Amino acid sequence: MSTSPRLAAARALAAVLAGRASLGSSLPPQLELVAPRDRGLTQELAFGAARWQPRLAALAARLLQKPFKAGDRDVEALLLVGLYQLLYTRIPPHAAIGETVGCADKLKKTWAKGLLNAVLRRAQREGEVLLADVDRDPAARLAHPRWLQKALKQAWPEQFEAICAANNAHPPMTLRVNRRQGSRDAYLAELQAAGIEAVPCTYSRDGIQLAQPCDVRELPGFAEGRVSVQDEAAQLAADLLELAPGQRVLDACCAPGGKTCHLLEAEPGLAGVLGVDLEETRLVRVRENLQRLRLDASLVAADGRDTAAWWDGKPFQRILLDAPCSATGVIRRHPDIKLTRAAEDIPALAQLQGELLDALWPTLEVGGILLYATCSVMPQENRESIAAFLARTPGARELDLAGPWGLKQDHGRQLLPQEGGHDGFYYAKLIKISAR
Repeated sequence: MSTSPRLAAARALAAVLAGRASLGSSLPPQLELVAPRDRGLTQELAFGAARWQPRLAALAARLLQKPFKAGDRDVEALLLVGLYQLLYTRIPPHAAIGETVGCADKLKKTWAKGLLNAVLRRAQREGEVLLADVDRDPAARLAHPRWLQKALKQAWPEQFEAICAANNAHPPMTLRVNRRQGSRDAYLAELQAAGIEAVPCTYSRDGIQLAQPCDVRELPGFAEGRVSVQDEAAQLAADLLELAPGQRVLDACCAPGGKTCHLLEAEPGLAGVLGVDLEETRLVRVRENLQRLRLDASLVAADGRDTAAWWDGKPFQRILLDAPCSATGVIRRHPDIKLTRAAEDIPALAQLQGELLDALWPTLEVGGILLYATCSVMPQENRESIAAFLARTPGARELDLAGPWGLKQDHGRQLLPQEGGHDGFYYAKLIKISAR
């Protein structure tokens, strides 16, 4: 017998609330237990409850006499799933409440049925009045944890409410046409013939945005490698690297391989691409993508900072460092980032980014280009990381990133997440003028 979508969503969310997992790891095993027809609903409930958790939790605090114990994260998650249904979906309230309350038996916590029923029914009756009170706190109104709301407001005082709105919106589905196998215009015509509405992206020459997300199996030629799913902001990397035949390219921190593949699509004459990532498990997706697209790259599981473990001593002409970061530019795709990140993560990540820059720089030949990228909107990880690296590296110079996209910074360009558009992303382009 299959699991209830509400129970599966709550169990996946409970693991996140307890700090044991991300939705990326906790949700797939739960989806396997749900009937195929209910998997979309399960994903919507888990992602939606995570997306609006700061607001839902503030409302729950008004409705509960005392907070949940640590051992009752599953009941807490079930309540958040119930509140999400009442506030953000078209599910009839009687079904949202009845089905959610019924899940308490499956958790072997029958005592929670009365609590969930009373709290959800009160939310149905008094929700609007209580939310008006809750929303006086900007962290709740914007559905971002307080540390993140304050950090965004400090970094982007004019744009932070728009950033929060974009983070809370559903992301569009964006495709990258494989240049080796045809043009974007030809593929757009194919989509139109297949009844799939789409438009060309504004900034990426290979990008197409769909009017509505769809199963990749519905896309013409997906299995044959003619098209991939990749956000427009991430697609800018290949052209920014100024690739040319005969170059050796390093893709540091390469998983899941979207940019690795795009580099090979953009310049078939490369001498070779080496992809490095920390763990062998992370390279599985890279291999799958390369295989589907019929592309070839060398892959090594290693710490990018430990060059002795993977570098053969021959310099690279191009390096892409898509550095580990807070992922604050892609919260709409991974809403549980709101629950798994903390303020103290940012300086720790900036430290790691600096160590990667320092370690990789000696592997770049004089005259070569390193493109630094993150899917973060935090200045400490972006323009401040690059400023610090330039200050301590006499042989590095920054190249101008001209273009109609993003916001020019003291160093590099920042793309902020756009509702109905690209993700949040950062790029800086460095050239090596001497080996010093």
